[in-house]
Amino acid sequence: MKTKLVIYQVFTRTFGNKNLTKKEYGTLAENGAGKMNDFDEDVLRRIHDFGVTHLWYTGVIRHATCTDYSAFGIPTQNPRIVKGRAGSPYAITDYYDIDPDIAVNVDARMEEFEALVDRTHTEGMKMIIDFVPNHVARQYKSIAKPEGVEDLGEGDDTGKHFDAQNNFYYCPSEQLDLSGVVENVYAHDAEAYYEFPAKCTGNDRFDSHPQQNDWYETIKLNYGVDYCDAGGRSYHYHPIPSTWKKMTDILLFWAAKGVDGFRCDMAEMVPHEFWAYATQQVKNHYPKMIFIGEVYDPNQYRMYIESGFDYLYDKVGMYDCIRGVMCDERPASSITREWQQVDDIRDHMLYFLENHDEQRIASDFFASNPWKGVPGMIVSALLQQNPVMVYAGQEFGERGMDKEGFSGQDGRSTIFDYWTSDAVFKGFFNRDSLTTDEKKLSLVYQGILRFCNREKAVREGQTFDLMYANNQSYQFNPRKQFAFLRKTDNEVLLVVANFDQKRVYINVTVPSHAYDFLGLPEQEVEMTDLLSGFTKVVELKRDGQIALDIAANYGRIYKFNIKRKTVDYVLNAHNKEEFPPAHTAEHLLNQVMMRMFGAERSNNAHIERKKSKMTFILDHKPSRKEEKAIEDEMNRLIAEDLPVTFEMIDRNNIPEGVDVGKLPEDASEMLRLVRIGDFDVCLCIGKHVRSTAQIGRFVMLGTNWDEQKHAFRIRFKVIPA
Repeated sequence: MKTKLVIYQVFTRTFGNKNLTKKEYGTLAENGAGKMNDFDEDVLRRIHDFGVTHLWYTGVIRHATCTDYSAFGIPTQNPRIVKGRAGSPYAITDYYDIDPDIAVNVDARMEEFEALVDRTHTEGMKMIIDFVPNHVARQYKSIAKPEGVEDLGEGDDTGKHFDAQNNFYYCPSEQLDLSGVVENVYAHDAEAYYEFPAKCTGNDRFDSHPQQNDWYETIKLNYGVDYCDAGGRSYHYHPIPSTWKKMTDILLFWAAKGVDGFRCDMAEMVPHEFWAYATQQVKNHYPKMIFIGEVYDPNQYRMYIESGFDYLYDKVGMYDCIRGVMCDERPASSITREWQQVDDIRDHMLYFLENHDEQRIASDFFASNPWKGVPGMIVSALLQQNPVMVYAGQEFGERGMDKEGFSGQDGRSTIFDYWTSDAVFKGFFNRDSLTTDEKKLSLVYQGILRFCNREKAVREGQTFDLMYANNQSYQFNPRKQFAFLRKTDNEVLLVVANFDQKRVYINVTVPSHAYDFLGLPEQEVEMTDLLSGFTKVVELKRDGQIALDIAANYGRIYKFNIKRKTVDYVLNAHNKEEFPPAHTAEHLLNQVMMRMFGAERSNNAHIERKKSKMTFILDHKPSRKEEKAIEDEMNRLIAEDLPVTFEMIDRNNIPEGVDVGKLPEDASEMLRLVRIGDFDVCLCIGKHVRSTAQIGRFVMLGTNWDEQKHAFRIRFKVIPA
């Protein structure tokens, strides 16, 4: 089965940090750091359950830092050439080492990493790490390189600006001049940094005078390109440059550790000839290895794909476009042009709305509201078969508005400072503190990302963009809505994203060409919205219209089957009209009894408006104190106002742990999964409130105990708020 990549990026140093001090420019001792061990089985399982296939651990390899680890044999770095107290993860100091900040036992940091690889794989995900090929930290020195490996710069002729076998570029007879760099506040007491001869700076600065906005903390790696040749740029690839071999060996080192992919930083600043050489070498040994390139020049996309890259950032195309739509700077219809521009390589383009370089959706510098990201996420995740990526905290509405230190208040989550992400901390380590809105947002993200591989039409299907047929309709706003179809076999999805700030009632035209292209029949079908579970009957007609209502900053993902008409989606017949507050309380009580007493879900329940009864098989008769605890826990959960959400799934995609034993024999192929926050999940077709606060107050009216059957009968009622 084909898999659509769903990548979840984490910034390893901040992800698991539970220290909430958050002092500006704080040290490691003051602000703390997250560890690799914070990604335990529970955390990894939750990430995987989010729909994630690949986990990208950012900042794993040892990089420059102001923290002194000399007691562990790790060379110190001069603070004058370190950005932030924690340092940039893209200023590597040892390609063969693990960053000590993220280890519980610094001496065993590589063993902790290897254990992390194993845990990630055990929980069903692939591991991606960064490969930083263009530059290294100014004080690069490997202490962990394998025996017999020559270090970068070792053997360089420093008397030459350029030599094809040098690893670095030099400014012969010149000392590095940092007078154009503003002194960092944490470096006042540091010794002056001395570098002679000066090495050229990472952002292609080939003199000895880097300025404040340069990558002054890094030095450029030499892949055999003389950027300052008198006749213009010249290339010296024969014999193979030393840097090619050394960097390929580094890739092979990490591949042997079990890494499944590399996100290659600033890939376009490294010649494509190297990538063709390196990717072939690595894939000869590890055929399933994936390479993701950070390339921003669309004119070079195809060249880098031909050179071995599996996927490229679609930043200047799709990201910039959807961001513009979210901020009402561009029409939604402009999304069409962006996918068309790269249609021949569409499966190689990686879509995203956030990463460590970009501003957070909820920040004041972007959209100021995390819900504005939902329609963008629907488009990014479901438009094509290509990969999609989410940055940790995005699903909880992380704002990125802290003033951390070197990073400053810029709408981004710092990669330079010791810090904690509020959204990540709450979402993974203090879930009780999540607001109802944050819980709802995360559940929406979870639903969207799960569809990427749960729905065959998303992971394998064809796409038909409907915008050209809806641009002139007064019943559809092409500035605010984007619509498309996905189809595989007999399954079809109609997806409409609403970027408007208000609920809309629209008509979507499905043109005759769509019927021909996708092989759609003209017939009546029943459509089920995968986000809500709502169904509607629609007459499919060439050039006909489908009426939809869509909430603000939201969407519809209607699924239908062109062969079975309504058969797939007739939910199980129901013989009673539930009272939604009591029926939702039934779900809560089932889970409370499971957690408190290890009971199974009740198989004898009568849920009514005036009073309800449920029976549980227990190992003992609960005491009055335990009965009071049941009532208290129910009312605590009700007050927590957990969101109640629905998800349509087929029998082949029922999540682990969901009981199917009570499904009737004639249950439909399409089932509805009901989630109450992350507290309870079960298959159900009944009516429910939208969030638990609408249940009101839970009151236990009495209990009965059958000693012979060990059956505990609870009589209760709910008093609506």
